This record gives sequence, structure tokens and C-alpha cells, in this order.
Amino acid sequence: MNKRELDPQASPAAEFGALLRTSREERGWTQEHLAGLVGCTSSHISALENGRRKPTQPISAALDRAFDTSQAGTFKHKASDVKYSALLEGFAQFVVQERRAVELRLFELGIVPGLLQTEEYANAIAAGAVRRRSITQDQADERVQVLINRQITMRREPPPLVHVVMDESCIRRPVGGNAVMAAQLDHLIEFTREPTVRLQIAPFALGEDRAFDLPVSILTLPDRSLISYAESAHQGRLERDINAVAAELADYYQLQTHALSQADSVAMIRELRRQL
Repeated sequence: MNKRELDPQASPAAEFGALLRTSREERGWTQEHLAGLVGCTSSHISALENGRRKPTQPISAALDRAFDTSQAGTFKHKASDVKYSALLEGFAQFVVQERRAVELRLFELGIVPGLLQTEEYANAIAAGAVRRRSITQDQADERVQVLINRQITMRREPPPLVHVVMDESCIRRPVGGNAVMAAQLDHLIEFTREPTVRLQIAPFALGEDRAFDLPVSILTLPDRSLISYAESAHQGRLERDINAVAAELADYYQLQTHALSQADSVAMIRELRRQL
């Protein structure tokens, strides 16, 4: 058995592996014994425990049966978290924390933030990536489904507080044609009517005074700790260092100060909607 220590905080795959190993060892089972219960090889169990193999839904369901956790779906839910990591490095960890957050601060440029996208808009963005051959159709479908699931979790009770600052490019960039854009702009206006949200546009006029050049999310967790997540084209990074996150939060507050008010932002969105 090639056993190596895993940091459950490192990734969803590591968290799954650590849970599997702990659950097995608590029962005094060998990897061979568990493999017999699940219907796979001991090397498969070892790879799962070491984070070298991603769990499938059938294996996760079999593990839930073996550990008598089918009702809670413990391994099935953990496997879903691992699955997200196929989308973008670092994204899986962010999704796990996003579900826990009591307050979200988002900045986006180029496209409407995912949590605010209509399904048609999200499909149009994914379809563009397929046409460019950046992703397959299956991957596009998965991205959209993950986005829908994230939006559903945001409708929990009590709802999180959501602050959104969008670069003006987000609402001016045409996506999916006039009908899709019209529905998306209507959705943004409707979003601003929620009592727990705030939406602002960072106008082009900010120029070099715009605080961020990449999308960023800052999450406040239930214990009031802060983490942030930023993306480049091919990688996402979850930042836990309090000094680094505090600096990003200060920049975000400054951005909110310079951005249009929500009323003026809605007026800009309405004017663009009128032109479609």
C-alpha cells in the first residue's frame, strides 16, 4: 500500500481521499476488504485515498452503501465536489466555499457574472467556447449545469448578501443575439429588486483607476473569516492569507466608491435594453 498524507484543504480530491481513508481505518478494514465490498480493486481504493483518481458516481454510491451513508449521500456529494475540478484548476475549492458564504463580493469584466446569468446567456457563452474548440459539447453542458446548481444554492435561506460590481463591458458586449441580451439585461434589473443584493457598474471612464484587471470574488464565511478567488484564462486561485485578502477587500471598497450607484447602474442597463 502506497500511503501518503493528504491535506483535506488542498483540493476536493484530497478531501474525498482523506474521508475515505479515515472511514475505512475507523472500521479496521483493509483496502482489499473495502474493494471487495465496493466491487473494485484494492489499487483503485488506494488511488482514491491518495487523490490520484477521481471518484465516479457509481463508485461513490457503492461506498455510501458500504459505509451505510446512502441516506446522507456523503460520498456522492463529495464526489460532486471533485467533479467540479475538471472545469478549472482551483474552481472546485471555490464552489465548496461559495456554498457556505454569508456574504459575496464579486467583480467581473467582459461577461455577466455567472451567478447572474440567464441559462440562455450561459449556453451562448458555452457554445462560443465549443465553436472555438476550447471545450467539447459535453464539457459545455457540464459548465452550464454547474452554473445552474450554483445559482440554486444562492437561493437558500437565509440568503447571502451579494455585492456585484461589473465592468461596463459586461453589459455592452453582445452575447447570443438581441433576444438573449434583452432577457439578460431584464434579469439584471430584476436582480436589483432583491433586498439582499447590490449591483453597480464600473464605467469605462474609470480608466486606470479601476481596482482589478481580473475577475475576483471575496467571500465572507460563517465564522466571519475571508477568502478570495481570482481567475486567469486557465487557472483559478483560492487565497486564504488574511493579509492578501484584506488588501483585495480594501481595493473592492474603493472600487465600489468609484463605481456608479445602483440607481445609475440600473439606468444605464435600461438604456441599453431600450436600444435592443
